[in-house]
Amino acid sequence: MDLSTFHSLMGGPLRSALSVLVSALLVTVLAIGLHRAGIGLLKKLAHGRPFTTNVTRVAFRASQLCVIVFGLRMVLAGAPDNTPGLVAVSHLASVALIIALTWLAMQCIKALSITISDIHPVDVADNLRARRLITQARVLTRSAHAIVVILGLAFVLLTLPGARQIGASLLASAGVAGLVAGIAARPVLGNFIAGLQIAFSQPIRIDDVLIVNGEWGKVEEIKGTYVVVRVWDERRLIVPLQWFIENPFENWTHSSSALLGTVFLWLDFSIALEPLRAELTRICESASQWDGRVCTVQATDSNERAVRVRFLISAQDSGLAFELRCIVRERMLAFITANFPHGLPRLRSPHDPIEVREMQAQNDSVSRYMA
Repeated sequence: MDLSTFHSLMGGPLRSALSVLVSALLVTVLAIGLHRAGIGLLKKLAHGRPFTTNVTRVAFRASQLCVIVFGLRMVLAGAPDNTPGLVAVSHLASVALIIALTWLAMQCIKALSITISDIHPVDVADNLRARRLITQARVLTRSAHAIVVILGLAFVLLTLPGARQIGASLLASAGVAGLVAGIAARPVLGNFIAGLQIAFSQPIRIDDVLIVNGEWGKVEEIKGTYVVVRVWDERRLIVPLQWFIENPFENWTHSSSALLGTVFLWLDFSIALEPLRAELTRICESASQWDGRVCTVQATDSNERAVRVRFLISAQDSGLAFELRCIVRERMLAFITANFPHGLPRLRSPHDPIEVREMQAQNDSVSRYMA
């Protein structure tokens, strides 16, 4: 290559490429500066607005990339036609802009979900509405992410020169391929539709207390295809979304977190219930787990050997109800053992007769002594 050829190149394509490169660097620096200034101004204007504050924090990198790629795309649009590789670089810039916009849309959706979680905290006493909204937000966020990704991929494919030919060839074989794909994707589509049903009808919500296959646990997370249930012993049950649509299960916090708890004791026929009612009232009033609603003693069943006594109590949630049941069971057994020892169930036989009247008189004397 002689000097004349080199000078001709420097005055033509190479000079255009160099000018485009310098312009791209300047536009990148300018885009970063304008983006930071715009975000700073938006934060000041959005003071006290949760969504705008979250979106400026969560979507900062995505929005910055969008501004930079858009500036580069404008530089390439105004570049001379003799710039080397202009068509390929312009196509890459268009694809990058689509990907950046897709990422920005996903981050904005994520910021909306975070805002709903911040506005409606679940760590309060009455969190039913908060759990309902957060469940809807999380499930719909994942569905929206999937739709945005599919749309972004579709726009990227539309920029390919042979996309129409590929689409025509796929359309020609859509009969058999669609049938096979539908059968193969049936579990995925079923879980996706089940997720939408759960988001709107809400048989379960975040932090709901469930009984799944005999296991007691709380809904820890609702993913796109499955639900994570945290069992009381820190195990995790992974249950497909479609299972909750097709199978019955117990939800202890569907309409309210307040529950009734029961304690059953088998006692002798001679036991007096009035002292037990007074003792249960005293136990409930001294327990911080009791919510003050229900505190009763009832004889609910009997057989040839003993009578079944039910102690019915109430608490604000399932955890407190379990603790209160344990307290009532422990203290009532101690009370009966100490004050009514003949009231514990026993096996009667003709060789060891027991006079019920004598036991009743002894129980009455103990009751008077306690009074």
